[in-house]
Amino acid sequence: MKFYSSIAVAGALLLLPGCAGYQLGPTGGRTAGSQSLEIAPFTNETKEARVLDPLTTALRRRTQEDGTFKLATQNDGDILLTGIVTDFRRRELSFQSTDIVTVRDYLLVMTVHAVARDRSSGRVLMDRSVTGKTTVRVADDLVSAERQSMPLIADDLARNLIGLLADGDW
Repeated sequence: MKFYSSIAVAGALLLLPGCAGYQLGPTGGRTAGSQSLEIAPFTNETKEARVLDPLTTALRRRTQEDGTFKLATQNDGDILLTGIVTDFRRRELSFQSTDIVTVRDYLLVMTVHAVARDRSSGRVLMDRSVTGKTTVRVADDLVSAERQSMPLIADDLARNLIGLLADGDW
């Protein structure tokens, strides 16, 4: 019996340091939901069509899931987030094993220049470029594969952007 209790104590001591860095609630030092975030429609400076709708949807969903900010939809947010999609690239990751010219997987990268301002003072809280990435497997149709992966790249970018806002030291 003493042997089993020693193992339980040793196991607890091993697991305890893993919880030392965990923080319950918002990590930026703010009270959850004390400020509202308004997401203005972004503009697209790339030649890639169909990037704005999935991006706006992902940003709104991520804001609600994160919980640091309330989502404002009536031009009344404490913080106004604007942005420009500045770059959309695809890079070959792997090729068919029988044909070194035919691409099998692409890495898609979308970059947004985002600016967050305090609505009441006009002070810039964040002004930086943020990137989202995903991989896409090309079967027969690259256009269809990219269209299906657009929500994934938008979600990765939204996670990065809202995370920077929530964890910001402003």
